[in-house]
Amino acid sequence: MTEYYAHSENSRKEKHSLLKHLRQTAKFAESFARKVDYKEIFKIAGLLHDFGKYQPDFQNYLENGGKRGSVPHAAWGAGYARLHRIIEASIAIDGHHKGLPDNSAWKSDTEPFKRGEVSGFENITRNFLDDAGVNEADIKNPDSLSFTGKSQREIFIRYLFSALTDSDWLSTEEHFDQGKFDMRVGAVLSTDTMISKLEEEFLKKSIDGEINQLRNDARNQAIQKADMPCGFYSLALPTGMGKTLTSMAWALRHAKKNELKRVIIVLPYINIIDQTAQILKSIFGEEWVLEHHSGYNEDDHNGRDVKEGSSPIEERKRLACENWDYPVIITTTVQFFESLFSNRPSQCRKVHNIAESVVIFDEVQAIPKEVILPTLQMLKDVQVVMKTSFLFCTATQPAFEKREEFDGISEICPLIDDPAVLYDKTQRVDYTLLNDLIPIDYNDLLKAVVQTGNSSLVIFNTKKAALEFYNCTRGLGNWEKKYHLSTAMCPSHRKGVIKNVRDDLEAKKKMLVVSTQLIEAGVDFDFPVVFRAMAPLEAVIQSAGRCNREGRLGELGGKVYLFKLQDSGMPNKTYAACAGHAEELIKPDLSRLHGHTIFNEYYAQVVQLYVDPDKYDINEARKQFNLS
Repeated sequence: MTEYYAHSENSRKEKHSLLKHLRQTAKFAESFARKVDYKEIFKIAGLLHDFGKYQPDFQNYLENGGKRGSVPHAAWGAGYARLHRIIEASIAIDGHHKGLPDNSAWKSDTEPFKRGEVSGFENITRNFLDDAGVNEADIKNPDSLSFTGKSQREIFIRYLFSALTDSDWLSTEEHFDQGKFDMRVGAVLSTDTMISKLEEEFLKKSIDGEINQLRNDARNQAIQKADMPCGFYSLALPTGMGKTLTSMAWALRHAKKNELKRVIIVLPYINIIDQTAQILKSIFGEEWVLEHHSGYNEDDHNGRDVKEGSSPIEERKRLACENWDYPVIITTTVQFFESLFSNRPSQCRKVHNIAESVVIFDEVQAIPKEVILPTLQMLKDVQVVMKTSFLFCTATQPAFEKREEFDGISEICPLIDDPAVLYDKTQRVDYTLLNDLIPIDYNDLLKAVVQTGNSSLVIFNTKKAALEFYNCTRGLGNWEKKYHLSTAMCPSHRKGVIKNVRDDLEAKKKMLVVSTQLIEAGVDFDFPVVFRAMAPLEAVIQSAGRCNREGRLGELGGKVYLFKLQDSGMPNKTYAACAGHAEELIKPDLSRLHGHTIFNEYYAQVVQLYVDPDKYDINEARKQFNLS
């Protein structure tokens, strides 16, 4: 009987048996299917993905060498699956090397097989069936697959493609590098242990004072709703109320109740990832938490050699960036959604591990409004198809709910029963409109900042404005320290400056910090005075969260001054329109800024008036199976 091979010799001079590779890939893929109804098609995809390697030309290529990719094989398995009407598997197989194809590209690749125009196809089919010992009658589309709408079917194809890609690469890795493959075996989400460690951390924290009591009450409310089924949840808490640990306390218990496999924390900025990761590592230990910044280790699907001197934990983390097989993952919004919407195998590889997870979106208001409808539609599809729970965390909760002319989420369960009480009791700042928002120049702004006689944080809408104002302060000795923060700075420099600011705040040094909006979300600065250039409402409220954050200023409270600059620019037209709407909303009554519902109202209005929430027609592209 002829022996067929999938890959060339490894370091042990062993060729990779094709049958072994197909069976192992099928086994891995089947194990990644979260529902019994999915297992058969996941298994079939694994079994058929390298069907084309039964070609004599491919076996000759392995034996004698040749140009990489000179004997294409993915379309053969895809064509065979299409003939048997296993369409989802056919699309996934067709793209398992080059990436998920558009509908038209898939049809073009597989049409010759459907029309019987491929020479030798019957012989290849016979080789496969004889070698695999498969009854062709068993290769059929599962009757149990059903989806509500085309977009659910589309995410199922992505889910299947991800599982197939990871399974194929894991099997190949085991053949070529057993040590690397073995290194991937590691910790799973141990909810009981992690809940216990988190409770120990809470016991260390002070319970004195109203703020601490409110934090504990909010956490207890959230925990009481952890036993609910998978779905969409929101945690709307004022800034400084401990969203990070409260959301984690809920997520671990929710994962335990629903038998979920990991917690994924999605954040808009890398500097918040650093901060959140440090907190969670200090509680759970270095080995439990994986930080994955966008772009890291994405292009090298075979991985790299083990770095000299790296620990087993470091190496496992590096490998886990490829497929997110890790208990707790902290990543960026860009990384998360690029993985879900991409067609590239290296990026899509991790998608199947989003299944059966708790995904926490912190600072969720930062998701771009121009893509919010396809973003929410994707999350709705993932939730149903992949059994995933989503928690939206922010002090400024956007209007994500379904309403007339906005196909949002039908039901989002709040973890806090009466957030208005918390917002009322945590009013720690007074807002003032500087010069009644009549535009002023840099000198007038500088005079106002100096007159406060206190440490101040001044936030601008553009990098240019922040730098020009900072330059105006040169030579002034009104502060012990002055800092400039900008997205134009390299990450390590920015991280170092943020640390220095925190240290100097702790040392109670009088300082001036001039910044772009990068510090508004998640950076736990606590200034007595904040100046903010007029901006969209989320930016105004988030900026105020950097003022009197811990409520230490008593009845005097913190001071937040809103101002407009003469001839100042805005990042873009949408930003400017939203800033203008925010001004119209709050100028008649500044006290509205303390209400917990104002941002939800504002968000619904600006999406209706100024933003196309599916600017790039992504939802329609998904329905047409234009997967790239």
